[in-house]
Amino acid sequence: MQFVVTAYDGTDENALERRLRARAEHLKSVEKRFKEGNHLYGAALLDDTEKMIGSMMVVDYPSKEALDEWLKEEPYVTGNVWQRIDVLPCKVAPIFMESHK
Repeated sequence: MQFVVTAYDGTDENALERRLRARAEHLKSVEKRFKEGNHLYGAALLDDTEKMIGSMMVVDYPSKEALDEWLKEEPYVTGNVWQRIDVLPCKVAPIFMESHK
């Protein structure tokens, strides 16, 4: 089941510092899950000054419960980077999935 995850960083003065501190572990986690086929696409969300303020990911997990298990160990969650997370089911068009075969 595919989902779009939109996660927003905190807005306090230490938010960017927390993101940068957790970033290496987050990217390592994403790389692992990309190779396993769970993470399809992702991007940092930017404000008008191009400062990172959140993340967008398209993921593929067997269920919402499996996605929730990933979130429990996601470094941006455990590192208190993401303050609000929105998850919606989605369906990636087949043409975009060709690179994931």
